[in-house]
Amino acid sequence: MSQANTGAPTRSADTGKRPATATILSMPDLETTIHAEPGSLHALVLEQLDDDQAQEIVSIPLDGKSSIADHMVVASGRSTRQVAAMAHKLAERLKQAGEPSPRIEGLPTADWVLIDAGDVVVHLFRPEVRSFYNLERMWGFGEDGETRKMGSA
Repeated sequence: MSQANTGAPTRSADTGKRPATATILSMPDLETTIHAEPGSLHALVLEQLDDDQAQEIVSIPLDGKSSIADHMVVASGRSTRQVAAMAHKLAERLKQAGEPSPRIEGLPTADWVLIDAGDVVVHLFRPEVRSFYNLERMWGFGEDGETRKMGSA
C-alpha cells in the first residue's frame, strides 16, 4: 500500500536526483496518497499543515475543473485557536519561501479560514463546519480517485 515519508529526500540510485513526485505522507489505511512536486508551492503547503498537526488533509487537483488554482487543500484543526494558528504559520512560511503574501479570509472567527496562495487554495476548518460544507464532495464531484488524502503520523 502506501509508505510514510521519513523526512529524508529520496534519490534515484542511478542519477542522484530526486524523483519527479514525492509522497508527502500517508497512512496504511488510506488507499490514496498526496503527491506533490518537491519544492513546489503545493508541497510547501502540505508540509506546513503536517508540521502544524492538521487533521484529515485532502488535496483536490483542480485541473479541468476550475481555473482559480491548480490544487485545493482542505484540512481541519481541533479548535478555532488551532485553525487560526495554522493559517498564520502557513502565511508566514509562504512569505519566508519568497511567495507573495497570501490573501486570508475568516480569521476573526476561525471556523473556516480561506488562504489564497495563488496556485494553491487552502481551506482550514473546525471539524463541525467542515462536515457541514463538505467541500471535498462538491469539488471532487464524487469521482473515485479524484481526491487525495493525507493523514498525520
